[in-house]
Amino acid sequence: MDSGVVSLRRQGSAAGVSEAAVEGVTWQTVRGLAEMDSHGCSNGLRDEEIDAVAMAVTAVVVNTMGDKESSSRDMLTRLQQQRPLLQSVAEAPDCAATCEAVVQLCVAVTSGIFPRQTPRWWIKRRTGRTWEDLRLRDDATDEYFRQKLRMSTAMFNHIVAACAAYMEKKVTHYRMPLPVEQLIAFALYRWASGETYESGTSAFGIGRATGLQAVHDVTSALMQAYPDAIKWPMGRRRAQILRAFREKGSPNCFGAIDCTHIYIDKPAGAPSENYYDPKQKFSVQAQVVVDLDLRILDVHVGYPGTVHDVRVLHNSQLFRRAESGELFDATPENLPHGVVTRGYLLGDNGYPVACPWIVSPYGGIDQGADEERFDMRQKVARGCVERAFGLLKCMWRLFLHTHKTNLETLPQQFVVVCTLHNILLDAGIDFDENLLWEVDANGVRRRVDLGIVGNGAGGRGRCTNVEGELLRDALRDRLALM
Repeated sequence: MDSGVVSLRRQGSAAGVSEAAVEGVTWQTVRGLAEMDSHGCSNGLRDEEIDAVAMAVTAVVVNTMGDKESSSRDMLTRLQQQRPLLQSVAEAPDCAATCEAVVQLCVAVTSGIFPRQTPRWWIKRRTGRTWEDLRLRDDATDEYFRQKLRMSTAMFNHIVAACAAYMEKKVTHYRMPLPVEQLIAFALYRWASGETYESGTSAFGIGRATGLQAVHDVTSALMQAYPDAIKWPMGRRRAQILRAFREKGSPNCFGAIDCTHIYIDKPAGAPSENYYDPKQKFSVQAQVVVDLDLRILDVHVGYPGTVHDVRVLHNSQLFRRAESGELFDATPENLPHGVVTRGYLLGDNGYPVACPWIVSPYGGIDQGADEERFDMRQKVARGCVERAFGLLKCMWRLFLHTHKTNLETLPQQFVVVCTLHNILLDAGIDFDENLLWEVDANGVRRRVDLGIVGNGAGGRGRCTNVEGELLRDALRDRLALM
């Protein structure tokens, strides 16, 4: 009993109420009610029982007074205002008056008469399902959202508001009405966790067919809600990109290009040899262009894993737009040997200068000092594309590991996570570098496989395009003069 009183007094002190106030109002009121009730019936409470009831009720009062802005005098006044409410219960004729007094006090607490504080969770709470945990609103919710959906609650609410108009048209097609928030949260959880549909739908309390439909509908809604999240830079943004690459030794460079493999299960009904990539895995190619801020400027996905990077490039909309002169229209840059460029991309040895607007490294072992310096600077600048793949695929882990998928919807889903990638970058996302590492089956910690397969020539990359060779040599000599 003594230890309980000490604990109670500590709680009262932490809440900003003096011991005298707590004991002088709440304790005396409740104990007086209990004594009054015990003297009025044959089955009265013993003194230690009365003390226990008074202690419990006082603890409820103290723990609900978390308003730091209110003074102790204000809190004492609120307690005094509750004495008539408690004393009126004492007129009850039976021995349940004390219990009813406790109930009345709890009703007063829940009605907002006493100041309350947002509950703090010092242990990880679980209700049994991910969706039920996401619906809770306490100080742990935001961190839980970041863990499960890769974004804050505010960012999630923003996405829900943007997609609501598109999703509400689809909700009527489900067998039972479901909140738009739940459908969007499930799709984000599916992409972020990489879990199977069976496991993910169970965590959200929906059926597998509903989960499949939700991912399809949310994908469509996000593409309609954010049509310009992935676009070629224009205006001020383009000027910033060009200036950043110039500082890296690549004037008039718009970005870096590369391909990554999305590992999938063996496609049903498709020739398996088409999807069997150089790493002996079934995969689909995704071509991405990024800038130094890791923002995605262009994405093209869907070709089987056996297809060479150059072929993916030639069949992309990026190639057609570049060849028509639509993309590279910066102010002309004069380089050595009379070479003039209005823009280009940096690529690896998978692009052996296949076109005049992709600059690849020289490669090989017989390099001069200028070529070695150029390759080093080019590799440093081009490193942004690998970092972007690391951020993108480690955040949305469905596209990091092998998974079962529908090849008809996979390209759209990957474009959507690229859209989310840009949205979260604009929101100032904090990326956890630990996501780039994993522990293998042997317990060894290693960097994750980002699916970047170098399928270029192993030796020195000789040019197949005269203009591309001249541009690379001119950039090399310009760098040597700096």
